[in-house]
Amino acid sequence: MRPRARRAAWGWGRAPCWTHCRGHWGYDPPGSFIFPEILRGELPRPGPGQEGRRPSGAAVTDPRLIPANGRVAAAHLRGQLSADAFVEGRPARITAPLSDLLHRPCGPRERQLPLGSAVTVFEWRKGWCFVQSARDRFVGYVPETDLAPPGPEPTHRVAARATHLYAVPDIKQRERALLTHGSLLHVIAVKDRFAETPHGFVPAAHLEPADSLSRDPVAVAGLFFGTPYLWGGNSASGIDCSGLIQAGCLACGIPCPGDSDQQEAALGTALPPEAPLRRGDLLFWNGHVAWVSDPGTLLHANAFQMAVGQEDLQDAIDRIAAQGDGPVTARKRLEELHG
Repeated sequence: MRPRARRAAWGWGRAPCWTHCRGHWGYDPPGSFIFPEILRGELPRPGPGQEGRRPSGAAVTDPRLIPANGRVAAAHLRGQLSADAFVEGRPARITAPLSDLLHRPCGPRERQLPLGSAVTVFEWRKGWCFVQSARDRFVGYVPETDLAPPGPEPTHRVAARATHLYAVPDIKQRERALLTHGSLLHVIAVKDRFAETPHGFVPAAHLEPADSLSRDPVAVAGLFFGTPYLWGGNSASGIDCSGLIQAGCLACGIPCPGDSDQQEAALGTALPPEAPLRRGDLLFWNGHVAWVSDPGTLLHANAFQMAVGQEDLQDAIDRIAAQGDGPVTARKRLEELHG
């Protein structure tokens, strides 16, 4: 996915403000979906010594990762930038099946956060929470109804491309929600091939222990084959190029940023142009990234196919250059896969 600086060309900023309401699941789930502090409008408040400070000149490099919005900033940023208040964040988890992390309330999507994703909340304002995602440090806004204070730790994650959540352990009943790959759940018990969770019942065959690791990120990415391309997408309903890379890496326990430029800077070891490619290597362009599924084939979410698909490696290189997006900028190898 391209950096935010390149997004203006796509005409973003006109995204509709969809109505967010309680009842993501079609029923009132157990427990509060909303912080008591949020209901009272008390998150956050400046504490002693948390009044705004002027910048000290320390560099703030990537705004996608800086927990500050002008009104509030994380306490550890005091002295580095200006804000009305510096606050300690509150831990929370996503309680919606899937939550868009937005650049601003009702604004363009930055990334998506599946059920159970951990975040830190720095501000509540007019029904929106300003948060930072734990898995890639992206900051943005989610509806207050998509959050709850942390409950029991997740024990399992959705390892299939997607699964359904049911009110009762019966596949003939109407599903309550679609849960995407990587969703995190606290499993209470497993009986008759169903895992019971606080939200309902999920087919146990679609789950793995939360701490289990895959060994082949390309196989994980292949679960999304045919998934529609979606800018900023991280789910089985829609995914973009960097989302596909992140899905494979995180499933293998490899920390992974959210956008392709960040991934190019952070992931793997650079390969010389003449080095033969292996499965699991990464190819980067300006604003794009792809998995190498075999030495002559790429697997990537791309706007040419408007889906996750395979493409001949040289054909892709030639096509991308011909459409004006330039040459390959980096070839990287994830040493974690070959150690």
